[in-house]
Amino acid sequence: MDDLFSTSIIVATLAAGIRFAAPFLLAALGETLGQRSGVLNLGVEGVMLIGAFTAYYATLQTGQIGTGIAAALAAGLVMGGLYAFITLVMQAEQGISGIGIYLFGLGFTDLLFQKLVGTPLPIQGLPSAPIPFLSDIPILGEVFFNHTVLVYVAFLLVPVVWFVINKTTFGLNIRAVGETPEAADTLGISVNRTRLVTILISNALAALAGAAIALEAGIFQQNITAGQGFIAVALVYFGAWKAVGVMSGALLFGVVSAVVLQLKTVGIVTGAASSLLAMAPALLTIVVLVTVSRRARAPSALSQPFSRAA
Repeated sequence: MDDLFSTSIIVATLAAGIRFAAPFLLAALGETLGQRSGVLNLGVEGVMLIGAFTAYYATLQTGQIGTGIAAALAAGLVMGGLYAFITLVMQAEQGISGIGIYLFGLGFTDLLFQKLVGTPLPIQGLPSAPIPFLSDIPILGEVFFNHTVLVYVAFLLVPVVWFVINKTTFGLNIRAVGETPEAADTLGISVNRTRLVTILISNALAALAGAAIALEAGIFQQNITAGQGFIAVALVYFGAWKAVGVMSGALLFGVVSAVVLQLKTVGIVTGAASSLLAMAPALLTIVVLVTVSRRARAPSALSQPFSRAA
């Protein structure tokens, strides 16, 4: 028990928490943009799975991690185009459509893995990229400045998303079509075009989140995301549709996941108790949704299709 509170264990746990938070954050930031424009995507988990497999397979075939990341982004854009067609053109109910995307991603990636790979084959994992000088700072350097590129990208996107939403014309359009699309349309803002762009960005970031998971693990397996996409959707509510709030939630879930892993690693929790403890992130998701749903106000037009009046 004393080892659990040693400096080295605490530092390693906090560093792991930040690393675990990155996929949550990437997917949740993308979903924040989508929901601010009025589009709910419950298929984030499925897109993450497709991004994870695409990044894994492309890296396996080429040996180039950069190619894997690019392939994942391309797959995310394709899934975004598909989801935009379903929800914007066909105007299907967004909740059901999202679940359909999730089921498609779950089954399709499993099928592709069985047919194209079969036996799990390891790939080169994404290496750490210590930031010069900063990574040499005792304790803080190990916790904050010794991660992979995708971890840095995830956290750098927080101010970018905040700036886009709050300080740009495009961000103003996003908020307008998410709150009062009819009024935005009368002002000459293309509601569906704005939503299309946010859907493409959202799905690209979800696929990148999946890539981060697969490239961190250096392997792909069925349902490798293990529900993280659904937690990412919950984080949007937790963060009240704000980038900084979403980041806070991602860090909370990341640290909880790291603590659970550390307790199991050092053998403090074993057997059935270990399985119960593994449910902590899911239970925390339920608590967050119950608590936040009472005070947070979603965009007024969230999940509502838009049709221009004749």
